[in-house]
Amino acid sequence: MATALTKTALVRQMAEKLELTNKQASSFLDLLAETAVKETKKNGVFVIPGLGRLVKAERKARMGRNPQTGEQIKIKAKTVVKFRVAKAAKDSIAPPKK
Repeated sequence: MATALTKTALVRQMAEKLELTNKQASSFLDLLAETAVKETKKNGVFVIPGLGRLVKAERKARMGRNPQTGEQIKIKAKTVVKFRVAKAAKDSIAPPKK
């Protein structure tokens, strides 16, 4: 399996394609991440067109099991963040089989 694209490599790639400096491309990525966190926290959803959406979801309290002892435990309710991939991105990465 190939190695993941690092932030530095992504910044370089963006800078070359968009004819920006590495600093400008890095600032853009930082601003995008900051905006995504702020908007998801405030509105519960942040959409990146063509890629997907960050969604804040609530999980209810439930009963679970300790895998080591098998004893039942109560899992508290909590807020989680999920990323839902856009259909166009999903279809281009892993086309549906016919």
